[in-house]
Order: sequence, then structure tokens, then C-alpha cells
Amino acid sequence: MKTAIVYYSMSGNTKFTAEKIAELMEADLIRIEPVNAYPDRGAKKFFWGGKSAVMQEQPELSLYDFKIDQYDRIIIGTPVWASNFAPPIRTFIYENKGIQEKKIAVFTCFSGGGADKAINKMKRFIGIDEFEAELILIDPRVKEKPENDAKIEEFCSELS
Repeated sequence: MKTAIVYYSMSGNTKFTAEKIAELMEADLIRIEPVNAYPDRGAKKFFWGGKSAVMQEQPELSLYDFKIDQYDRIIIGTPVWASNFAPPIRTFIYENKGIQEKKIAVFTCFSGGGADKAINKMKRFIGIDEFEAELILIDPRVKEKPENDAKIEEFCSELS
């Protein structure tokens, strides 16, 4: 089964997790980035990122190489912003009609809370009832712990 891991990462936690999953599953990595980067420090980071997430904005993305018909499974990786999935992921989903017909799994990385809410909002936005698998991690790059590796391995085995 051909798998793509599509992710957006600001602080590196989602990238860190995506790379570990890709290694374990021999999946393709597709990093998406908005054309205009969000502030990544201080109060501006939380204000602009949170506002963009709450307002359900769909920022323009830099070019990325992804052809939906080449994949059977798509794993989506996102940070959690204000109990929402990141706006670049919203744009990616919107741009890739038919994604709901694929097997879809999701992983989130966050510092605060709201991961369950973000996952449920993503399900509604995609138009599905369930993900094939879900993984929630708290700052996995910053707070490396053996438990996180075990959770990642369990997530991957659910998809095997």
C-alpha cells in the first residue's frame, strides 16, 4: 500500500514525528508550507496562528509535489492551534478533492490542549466519520521520551 505523509510543521515537532513514521512505514514525505510564513516567536505566533485557525483560513501554499491518485493511504500531520488543525492543512485538504475516498490517518503535536477537538474538526472538514488511526503527542521533539516512540510504533502497527 503506497502511503504519503502530508504535514505542516512550524516548531519542528510535527516534522520530527513525520520523519519517524515515514522511516517505519517507508512512506513518502510531503511537507507543505504557506507562501507567507506565520510568525514563529512570541505573542505574534499565538495571535496570528490562533486567529488563522479559529477563522478557518486557507492560506496559499508554496508548490508541493503530491498526486492523490498515486496513494492508497494519506497520513496527515498537524500541530494543534487553538483546538484546530493548522490552516495550511485545511488548504491542502481543500485542494485535494477526493481525499475522503482514501484511507486516512492523522497525528497531532501540541503543547497546550485541544487535540481531540482538532481531530474531530478535521473529520468534519474532510467529510468522514473515522480515521484509520490517530496519534496525539505532546512536544515530541522538545520532550523526547521513550513513551512517544512506543506510541509512534503502535500507530504504525495499527496501519500495517
